[in-house]
Amino acid sequence: MNPDQPRHARRIPLVLALLLAVLAGLTMSAQGRVNGALGARLGDGLAAAVVSFGTGLVLVAALTVLPSGVRRALKRVLPAVRGRKFPAWYLFAGVSGAFLVMSQGVAVGVVGIALFTVAVVAGQSVSGLLVDRMGLGPGGRKYVTLLRVLSAVLTLVAVAWAVSPKFAAAGSAQAWLPVALPLAAGFLQSFQQALNGTQTKHYGSPLPATLINFIVGFVLLCLAWLVKLATAGPAGALPAQWWYYLGGPLGCFFIVVAAVVVGSLGVLLTGLGMIAGQLLGALLLDALFPAPGSVITAATVLGTLLALAAMVLATLPWRPTALPARLRKAPGRARSARSSR
Repeated sequence: MNPDQPRHARRIPLVLALLLAVLAGLTMSAQGRVNGALGARLGDGLAAAVVSFGTGLVLVAALTVLPSGVRRALKRVLPAVRGRKFPAWYLFAGVSGAFLVMSQGVAVGVVGIALFTVAVVAGQSVSGLLVDRMGLGPGGRKYVTLLRVLSAVLTLVAVAWAVSPKFAAAGSAQAWLPVALPLAAGFLQSFQQALNGTQTKHYGSPLPATLINFIVGFVLLCLAWLVKLATAGPAGALPAQWWYYLGGPLGCFFIVVAAVVVGSLGVLLTGLGMIAGQLLGALLLDALFPAPGSVITAATVLGTLLALAAMVLATLPWRPTALPARLRKAPGRARSARSSR
């Protein structure tokens, strides 16, 4: 086999792959809590995002440069762009990741990790319909089914239900403005996954696309932070506790695990397992380690469960018609056969 050609990932057992997908979702919830705590400690969510992306960039760069197979995959980036395997603007998928990490640093300390996660899932479920219809991902264009539309609507209802305690406790702008950030971040996530999936298909490894994501996101966040520094002054001093700097490595773990299990589970089951891990992890974190602004009521729990049920609903098969096979294959000949009788 030519070493310059992409290699296919090995399949792993179904149960193990599902457990890893749920673990990746739990990791993403932990990342949100860490970045939110760092943002509150610094008094600057943007500075927290820069720190998180910076540590993640160092780790991904090491993982990309050290293995020889990944270095070969990295050499396929420029030929893929020059050969127009995908539009060059796909390389800017990291903008979405930067916005997500920034929203973690700003919003998690205000609304809590549970409501933050439900809002991200809601935005992602809605944009997933659009991304599939546009055909931006490696699987090409997919039709919008009735069950998928119903899933997106139910997820939005779930967000409104879960956020209702926070909405009742404060004014409308105070309650919904922090939730708008994770909603927008979740909406962009489907685009990022589709663009990264297409790049990975041509590179033969997820790490080159991941490295490009971190570079683009880090540069963008640094530029935004410099503007904020010039207008609002510096953030607080960096904390001495080591766990404040786990946001970047946790994000790397989430991306790598997703890349490993998607070949065995497929995109749909991988996403479902991660969403389950995110929602369950968010509730556990807010219940066991509550942060300022966290609100957990029956509505929060039931809204989260409804969002999870909506994701399950999206996996169910639905076909608009159930015609006999002979009519689907040759409708013209079937009609002419009936007319000749």
